[in-house]
Amino acid sequence: MSSANKRVTVYLKPEYHRALRVKAAETENSVSDLVNSAVKQALLEDAVDLEAFEKRAKDPLLSFEDVVKTLKRNGKI
Repeated sequence: MSSANKRVTVYLKPEYHRALRVKAAETENSVSDLVNSAVKQALLEDAVDLEAFEKRAKDPLLSFEDVVKTLKRNGKI
């Protein structure tokens, strides 16, 4: 697989595009670098979430009603 960057077309709201351009200028990064960084961060967060879900996959399921009853019984609500 090629490691070359891929060109894509992304439609941004004008205010987001302006904010990206300003941030790029202030940080001396390109808009592409900022977008790549944001996408990478979002994907990393997804990976962390998926790992947490996998770790808890065998936890018992609780119904909302049971949780509310337990909170009432314990004087929490």
